[in-house]
Amino acid sequence: MKRFDFLICYDIANTKRLAHIAKYLEKHTIRIQKSIFYGTDMSKQDIEKLILYLDDMINEHQDDIRIYKVDKNSSLHLKQAVDLKQPNLLVGG
Repeated sequence: MKRFDFLICYDIANTKRLAHIAKYLEKHTIRIQKSIFYGTDMSKQDIEKLILYLDDMINEHQDDIRIYKVDKNSSLHLKQAVDLKQPNLLVGG
């Protein structure tokens, strides 16, 4: 099964949602900065589960979460971005 690394960045308007999302991400990824997390060695199913959870948590009019696929073979070259509103962008690349 193919595995991927992802950079997850967010801007959450509501303090309660922010705390909840941060706690969730801290359990499943590595915190790099206040609003930046790194998911390592994740399967496509892992990241799709993460996307569904985050999509349910955010207010799409107030919050912004971006997930970038990291190319492990090229340092931290960002290869592809995933928009939670169009998670099918995860496929390919």
